[in-house]
Amino acid sequence: MSQTIKRLLLNAILFMALAYLFPNMLYVNGLGTALIASVVFSILNTLLKPILQILSFPITILTFGLFSLVINASILMMTGYFMGQGVFYVNGLGSALLLTITISLVNALLQVNKSNKYTE
Repeated sequence: MSQTIKRLLLNAILFMALAYLFPNMLYVNGLGTALIASVVFSILNTLLKPILQILSFPITILTFGLFSLVINASILMMTGYFMGQGVFYVNGLGSALLLTITISLVNALLQVNKSNKYTE
């Protein structure tokens, strides 16, 4: 399976798990919605994130990189906007910040686990 498909499936599973664990922060209508939201999230990360990082570079430097979390949270909120409030909804910027931290940690842990597999 390609790396992109694995990442899309992982993000969809994360969306479903986070919606179950934090029902007041994230609402996902179903697995199909989570898969589509994962695709939209990946497209926004690919297209908008580099532009936002370049534009916010001075703020990111002043905050020692913490502003990148706000960029990720904004992209998650944009995903909710493009998906529609009835099927995928993030309840505010604070919720989006906590959710993106969780998503980033899980993705980082799986990335470290994958890189350790090849060094052994």
